[in-house]
Amino acid sequence: MTRHNTISRDQCEDAPRGNAQRQPFSFGRFLKTLGPGLITGASDDDPSGIGTYSQAGARFGYGIGWTMLVTFPLMSAIQEICARVGRVTGRGISGNVSRHYPPWLLVAVVALLAIANTVNIAADLSAMADATKLLVGGPAILYVVLFGVASVAAQIFMNYKRYVAVLKWLTLSLFAYVAALAFARVSWHEALAGVLVPRISWSADYLTTIVAILGTTISPYLFFWQASQEADEQRVDVTKHPLIVQHYGAQREFSRIRADTITGMAFSNLIALSIIVTAAASLHATGKTDIQTSAQAAEALRPIAGPWAEVIFALGIVGTGLLAIPVLAGATAYAVGEGRRWRVGLTRRPRRAIAFYSVLALSGGLGIVLNFTPIDPISALYWSAVVNGVLAVPVMVLLMLMARREDVMGRFAIRGLLYWLGWLSTGAMALSVIAMGIMQFV
Repeated sequence: MTRHNTISRDQCEDAPRGNAQRQPFSFGRFLKTLGPGLITGASDDDPSGIGTYSQAGARFGYGIGWTMLVTFPLMSAIQEICARVGRVTGRGISGNVSRHYPPWLLVAVVALLAIANTVNIAADLSAMADATKLLVGGPAILYVVLFGVASVAAQIFMNYKRYVAVLKWLTLSLFAYVAALAFARVSWHEALAGVLVPRISWSADYLTTIVAILGTTISPYLFFWQASQEADEQRVDVTKHPLIVQHYGAQREFSRIRADTITGMAFSNLIALSIIVTAAASLHATGKTDIQTSAQAAEALRPIAGPWAEVIFALGIVGTGLLAIPVLAGATAYAVGEGRRWRVGLTRRPRRAIAFYSVLALSGGLGIVLNFTPIDPISALYWSAVVNGVLAVPVMVLLMLMARREDVMGRFAIRGLLYWLGWLSTGAMALSVIAMGIMQFV
């Protein structure tokens, strides 16, 4: 199916609509306003992330749950800043960097992002294939190809609005991990204490897990995706213009972005906490602490929590993978395309943005191919996490500097509490990378 033609913005002026009455709150209307923030938050819980949270819960039990409470305001702030940059300028992060910073910096950032995202795609496909094999049997490599091709094809050939609707529906797959709690014998008193009262151990193992959780919740591909999606929405909605060009309705848009982002990040952390608690109750409590992947976590639940917990967990891995892989490949395509100033966007027909879609397909294709090589995708995922962690710091610094520049953001330069929360998030990420570096030599 091909995309609908978008209407030129010149045909529509975003003029004030008079004294329209404020409509009463409607939950259905609120759900319709959710988009980039919700999808970004949900895609954060990809199969590799599920593996990280499962490992954390299995190894350290309920006591690691406090990390979800701490990371929530940090990831919400940095993602809201990304979204504002996209909405105000009409460009993603890469598009703005290409116009305001040296070319070598853009090349370095985009190259590292592309490498990390491609390895992450490979690892996610591997986890999805293993989970499907647990459910129905058959050759895992066949599922790698099917999932990879289906994810890329959907981005290229589906109508944009329908495709976004599919991604929204896929976020429901994450509730599998809330359902899995019903099959685990959770000590709710201990679980609540683990969230509210940090119990920090200064062991290398514990600190490595903290770094992994930070690297999973605050990832560069999420920055690029949400900013570019906000810019992309302006191509399909004729009533939207970059706010730096047309100021009307800015506060309403910022309120929408905040609600969308907070909802998405809260959803992401709720699911992550559910995975940690399920692993703590089912695995850590019975001494099963050596869990390396999300598929292993699903398999390990069977003798402890019953087959239904295993099935629910495995289905969640497949659903989250189908959500995350398009975001990973799409983030790479946006970063490369905007940096090269190509026509970009999932709102465009393939023949109008051939280079953009070629990069998207290449990223997904390389993720598939990596599963045919001797490289272990799960081992490679560790190194992609290192690259992501290292890359996140300069990208976040760039983002914070860019968000304050009036030649980029005009009157909408980021200030106040949001600005300082963004720097706090950047500092936390920098400390985690430093800790990661120190632990490599200890």
